[in-house]
Parts: sequence; structure tokens; C-alpha cells
Amino acid sequence: MSTRAIVLAAGKGTRMKSSRPKVLHEVCGRPMLWWVLEALRAARVDEIVVVANPELAPHLSGFGVQVVEQAEQLGTGHAVRTALDALEPREGALVVAYGDMPSIDAAIVEDVQTALDADAGTALALVTARMPLPSSFGRIVRAGNAVARIVEAKDCTPAQLALDEMNAGLYAYDEGALRETIGRIGASNAQGEYYLTDTVELLIAAGNRVVPVPAADYRSVLGVNDRVELAAARAVINQRLCEAQMRAGVTIVDPATTYLAPEVTIGPDTVVYPNTAIGGRTRIGANCAIGPNCRLGNAILADDVIVTESIILDSEVGAGTRIGPFAHLRGGSRVGASVRIGDYVELKNAVLGDEVKANHLAYIGDASVGDRTNFAAGAITCNYDGVRKHRTEIGKDVFIGTNNSLVAPITIGDGALTGAGAVVIRDVPAGDKQVGNPARSIRKNPAEA
Repeated sequence: MSTRAIVLAAGKGTRMKSSRPKVLHEVCGRPMLWWVLEALRAARVDEIVVVANPELAPHLSGFGVQVVEQAEQLGTGHAVRTALDALEPREGALVVAYGDMPSIDAAIVEDVQTALDADAGTALALVTARMPLPSSFGRIVRAGNAVARIVEAKDCTPAQLALDEMNAGLYAYDEGALRETIGRIGASNAQGEYYLTDTVELLIAAGNRVVPVPAADYRSVLGVNDRVELAAARAVINQRLCEAQMRAGVTIVDPATTYLAPEVTIGPDTVVYPNTAIGGRTRIGANCAIGPNCRLGNAILADDVIVTESIILDSEVGAGTRIGPFAHLRGGSRVGASVRIGDYVELKNAVLGDEVKANHLAYIGDASVGDRTNFAAGAITCNYDGVRKHRTEIGKDVFIGTNNSLVAPITIGDGALTGAGAVVIRDVPAGDKQVGNPARSIRKNPAEA
């Protein structure tokens, strides 16, 4: 049977001390809410409604969910009732989750749904976790092995605060039972709010069963209320991402200082060294070495690439290429095979052929460089005239001399050579040799040979 879900995301998140809605704060490169939605979808939840406040609602158009706005925040029970009012009733399970629980995964969502389906008399299955004290989570009060009620931390007695079994905030309801119960929740509590957790006692009083589903590790159901907890959730998710890559054949020397995004792919036998961040939709081939101290974002690397202490953003690198240390590739650059990009070299919107060498202190921007060309130390393409960007076209087997300035737009033909310190302001024919400022040809005419 299909499942629908309500995700509660209307809280103000005041403890984040931020103008950004809480559930949009990022964990491993994706908003907290994104992780919750991914877990639900992976658990085959087919319809998702997000309850949002007026500040959050305009930001949710790209999340692929139905948005219900809760104009006035009167508690979790009120938020669920608001969502139910916007949905046509149907039979089956209704999962309720919080948008600030990025650590949940599909397995725990499936577990709580299975617990609901296991017995026709069960109206609610809820995830619990043993957590370190003190804690702001609601306490599970049991009657024997059954759940008797949930008491919010602010309403707990000292004895209840000593309980270490907490309500994780992930539920699977029988939708019909929830609809019959939700309207009977009161607001007689310390906060003056309508608590969803009050449905536990109401369902039990009506003769229904409430089943606990213990989480194996409390860290998998961590909620985020402030930036300290955000960092804790990030560590949990990043560890999962690193473990998945390592089990797929990647060596990560120090997972604690390697930072990954969920859509990164890395080939087998690649080694990632410490202090390296790999984000976006980066794809790395096999037998590569990345790091230490690297940052890659939306990069595509072929096999056998070595990158050391460098940055590669929105760029492609061919097989067998070596980059770094302290190189910077950006702006859609494309680098061929067996290229050498060395110390303090920057590429921006550049296309380099195979076996190009730019070993030291060079800038290649808005340029194309042919196979086997050497770009010497201190050479730059002067691509900006103060108004517009212009391209530099460099052929194959060219030697660009030390401290050259190539003033675009310009074309340098195959096999040409420019001497040290040249300022090249005109096209250079194939096979020509030019030196000076401005650069002039020194190739002898056939009659002078």
C-alpha cells in the first residue's frame, strides 16, 4: 500500500540565530530538509506534504513536495492538523517526520512503517532512542513494554527527566485513527501549544496499540536546534558518505577530515588524503590521488589523475594529468590527458590539449592551448580589456616564454616560440619566433639563411 508523509518544518529556529530558515541550513552540501525528503522517498513514500511557515514556504518550489503554510505556529499537533485539512482522507500509513532531522535514513523509516503494518490493532508506531542526559527530547513513559505516553522535556517531573529513552520524532500513524484523534488534542501545557505527542494517550484510551521502534543508534535520529547540533549531524552524515565510498573501493586516509557530498562518485583504488572537500556532482575516476588540502566542486576527473593542494571547480581533467600544488582550475576549464599543471597556476574557462605543460606561476584565462605546448613561468593571457573578455588561441607544439603577456584577442600558430619577457599584441604565424615589447619576429627570411 502507498504511503504519504507530513514533514513538519514550520518552526522558527530561533536558536540558530540566523535569518535563514532552519531547515535550509546545509549538511554536507544539501539543506537539512533535503536529507529528510531523500530518506522518505528511498523508503517508498509516494506523497509528501511539508508544513512551512511564511518565511520558508517561498523557498520550497524546487523540492518536489506539496507545501501547506502554517501561518501561526501553535505546536506540532496544530501543524499536523493543518496538513490533514489540506489532504483528501485515505486509508493506510501516514508518516510524520521533522524537517530538522537530517540524520534519518530509509531503513528507520521502513522500520517504523513495518511496525505499524505488523498488527491491525496498531494505530501508531514511533521511533525511540536511548540518548545521553541531559536532553531536550520528550521522554518515553512506559507501562511495562508498551508506550503509555510521551512527556515533553519542559513538562517533565524530575523523575521523568532522569529517563533516557526519548521520543525521536518519527512516527507512522494509521491515518484514519490520527484523523479521529487529532482534533481532541488540548493545549494545557507549559508552552500553551498543541502537542502531537498527546495523541499517544488519546489513542491508547480509545483502545489502540502504540508500538515503540527503538533506534539502534541515537545519532541516526538527531534533531538540530542550533549550530552545535548542526555540526554533530554533519559529522554523522559525512561519516556515512565516507564509509560508503570506502566500501566501494576508495581509500580515505582520514574520514574525519574528508568532506563529501551525497552525489559525489569516486572510482576504485583512488586515494583521498586528509583535509580534502569534494562537493557537488564531482566524478572522480579510478586510481587517482586527491589531496591533501584539496577542494573539488562539480569536477570531472578521468583515471590516474593526481591533484595535490589545489582547487578544481566546474572543470574537467583528462587521464594521467598532474595538478598542483597550489593550482586553481575554474570556470568550465577542460584539461586533456597527461597534462602538467604546477605551482600557482590558474586556469579559467580554458581548454588545454594533451601533454600541455604549465609548471609554474601562470594564468591561462579564456584560452585554448594545443597539444604539447609549454606555458612557461610567469606567462599570462591578458583576456580582459576593461570592458570585455577576449580569447587567446594557441596552437600545438608552441613554446610560450617566461614572463610573457599575451594580449587577447590573439592567435599563436603551431610550433611558434615567444621569447622571455615578450608582450605579444599581434597574431604569431605558425613556426614564427618573436621577442620583445611589443613582440617582433626574429625568424630569418629564406634569403638571409
